Amino acid sequence: MSDSVIKVIADLTNASGISGHEAPARAVMEEQIAPYADEVAVDNLGSLIARKGSEGPRILFAGHLDEIGFMVSRITDDGFIKFQPIGGWWSQVVSAQRVKVITRKGELVGIVGSRPPHTMRDEERDKPVKIKDLYIDIGAQSKEEAEGFGVRPGDAIVPDSQFTPLANPKMLLAKAVDNRIGCAAVVEVFKRLQGQAHPNIVFGAGTVQEEVGLRGARTSAYMVEPDIAFAIDTGLAADTPGFNQDDATGKLGGGPQIIVYDASMVPHKGLRDFVIDTAEEIGIPYQFSTLAFGGTDAGSFHLYGRGVPSLFIGVPTRYIHTHASVFHQDDYENTVKLLLKLVEKLDANTVEQIKKSS
Repeated sequence: MSDSVIKVIADLTNASGISGHEAPARAVMEEQIAPYADEVAVDNLGSLIARKGSEGPRILFAGHLDEIGFMVSRITDDGFIKFQPIGGWWSQVVSAQRVKVITRKGELVGIVGSRPPHTMRDEERDKPVKIKDLYIDIGAQSKEEAEGFGVRPGDAIVPDSQFTPLANPKMLLAKAVDNRIGCAAVVEVFKRLQGQAHPNIVFGAGTVQEEVGLRGARTSAYMVEPDIAFAIDTGLAADTPGFNQDDATGKLGGGPQIIVYDASMVPHKGLRDFVIDTAEEIGIPYQFSTLAFGGTDAGSFHLYGRGVPSLFIGVPTRYIHTHASVFHQDDYENTVKLLLKLVEKLDANTVEQIKKSS
């Protein structure tokens, strides 16, 4: 993976952008994709939509811009911040983590407070911590001081974790991989299509508010009116200790994940088979996956208008919905290669055949 590709991913994942506060991440993606697009627009909810081409079926590739995080709900008299989770968090991964509070005056570093074990009884150590009982310490000693720093209810709170290659340089650690990795793949597809003819109109979206109900996917579908839609998102890697293989099976380095079921949709059979055949045609590895809970933007795309053949293609990722995740360069690169081949093959006749093969 080239340094320029790494920089795209690093800049996107380092940007702040919880659901409903995606503007900083959108600005990064817009700067990255605009040189390779014929047109870039933003819908009224905040989703970014780039277009390349003017004739043929309308093919949509979408990553979602928003990351999970928190929102300031109130400030205590002692200057501590109480907060509301935005997106799906497991409470046990929240405590004692560094965060940034995004205020109108700038960013403030804070830490989610936790009790030292020395003060806990045995039964307390074994009791799960609830998010409603946690707080963030920004160093303020009163409510007035915190307000003076610029903090007020509604401010976004994001994990404080920077993009970092691990000892094996193909393994990359970052926050917001879910789902800036999908946004990066969309940018890379547009970049590699520069100067290349394709038998369709390619749309690349960075949608908003996916983590709180696939909302940006709904409005962006109205903007695009796609014939075929793909959600490019993070898949579940289950190659670490403690996983039950009946719950998840993905592994890093095993190739993009083709989702055969998730809680938001049953993928279009004809499109799924077409993608599998395409992966085998170009010789890239792929994995099957299911997602019993949760969904992706494809869950909204497939319900647009009279229905849109849609599919979720995932980049396998460890530790999603935490402060930092790990993914493999080869999985990202093979996902991009697969998307580019799909662009090459999805002409008008092929799209009509897919629509008839449900």
